[in-house]
Amino acid sequence: MKSLVSLLAFATAVPLAAQSVDTAGAGRLIDQAMNRSEVMGNLQHLSDVLGPRLSGSPAMRRANEWTAGRFKAYGLTAALEPYQFGVKWERGPASLRLIAPFSRALTAHSWAWTEGTGGKTLAGQVVLADLSTPESLAVNRGKVKGAWVLPRAAYPVWNPDGPEMTADDSTRRAEQLRLRGLATADTSAAAVAARRQFTVDLPYILKAAGALGTLVDGGKEHALMTMSGSPNRVSPLPNVVISNEDYALLARLIAAGVKPRLEGRIENRLGNQPVQQWNTVGEIRGSEWPGQEVILGAHLDSWDLGTGVTDNGTGSMVVLEAARVIARSGLKPKRTIRFVLFSGEEQGLLGSRAYAEAHAATADSIQAVLVLDNGTGAITGQALQGRKDLEGLWKQLLAPVASLNADSVREASKSGTDHLSFLPYGVPGFNFDQLRRGYNHTHHSQSDTYDKAVEGDLKQAAAVMAVTAYQLANLPELLPRGPKSPVVPVPSRPSPGLAVGP
Repeated sequence: MKSLVSLLAFATAVPLAAQSVDTAGAGRLIDQAMNRSEVMGNLQHLSDVLGPRLSGSPAMRRANEWTAGRFKAYGLTAALEPYQFGVKWERGPASLRLIAPFSRALTAHSWAWTEGTGGKTLAGQVVLADLSTPESLAVNRGKVKGAWVLPRAAYPVWNPDGPEMTADDSTRRAEQLRLRGLATADTSAAAVAARRQFTVDLPYILKAAGALGTLVDGGKEHALMTMSGSPNRVSPLPNVVISNEDYALLARLIAAGVKPRLEGRIENRLGNQPVQQWNTVGEIRGSEWPGQEVILGAHLDSWDLGTGVTDNGTGSMVVLEAARVIARSGLKPKRTIRFVLFSGEEQGLLGSRAYAEAHAATADSIQAVLVLDNGTGAITGQALQGRKDLEGLWKQLLAPVASLNADSVREASKSGTDHLSFLPYGVPGFNFDQLRRGYNHTHHSQSDTYDKAVEGDLKQAAAVMAVTAYQLANLPELLPRGPKSPVVPVPSRPSPGLAVGP
């Protein structure tokens, strides 16, 4: 049953074509963002002083407290909103060495939320075994005992930031999608749920079968790594990321009939009790409709191979800067504008999912959620998340920033970040389009550091976010709600009957 607020919103909404976007004040916001910026100073402190912000770590809590202090310094109210996160995980030293057919140290990093080797150095043969489905696992299960396992072929490295694709590049990209299981995957709810549960179960099955550990392809060129992991997918088995070059070497040796051997020692700390994490929330209260709000969001957490700049220190500092821009402009939005810096995004949108659930009762009063999470690049426009009905409105919203080259509007739906958490509640949610600026390389890698940030782009992004948020806050009516759908829980435990260890 729809809430009364939702029904009234539908009943009284002014047709979008008739909603007039008030662009007064846009010039003041743009001037504040482009000519009086504090975004780079804040970003440098976040990245170089506070450092990487793995959810569950003391550094993440320090980042929450520091950003709340910055919001308050700019005249906003600010608070930390808690939620249940999952178990903590602390990265320890990792050592991996090829011992046959020759000896060489390999650079290796533990996949997050995976166990270590229990204080032992584990040596064994490397085997290639397709573990992508329950059926392929059944065929290959006998190969993994006493072995380090490559669970799939090496990714053909393809650089999306390079020159226009050749026919060969297209073939390689299609092969990447096939290896990631994305080309022909069944997208029904039941199939998606089954795949999620299989990924949770797999390390327990492999441990029971006697595997020493699994190896993850770094998936990038020039020894760049890709890090991930989640307390929703805890592994009792070591899982180690190595470079694409080393992964491909091992695969080639196996294909040539050579039996490579590795030895590894990994020391991690995995908690056994759920802990709290926090989202940092700043607010400029609305002058006329304070119970209705526009949300500007980005995730504050990061991976820990680099210092989490382009993913997503840049986005979170742009949101902080947009708050400063609006507050210092002296403009008074009619609706409340909330600035939410989420944690737990990298582990499966955990912070934004918790926030959306906690505020579900007032979801119909959220005008829109605008998220920035695609690197340091300037905003080029807006992806409508399939909301074709909002195309004309977004063209009006972006008209004042056309001179900043941010007026593109397209129907595309974007995935992988925090706006998705609000869509099941019918809230219009969007993730801005941005220039790539090498994001494929810095994303989740050890190269994600302050020197990759582009100052002019971040100033521009802050201007665009501030202008569009302020205009949305002043629209005569709330935007029409999107379709509502059930919130699907993410599996976090192995299936009943699987050994889960002590």
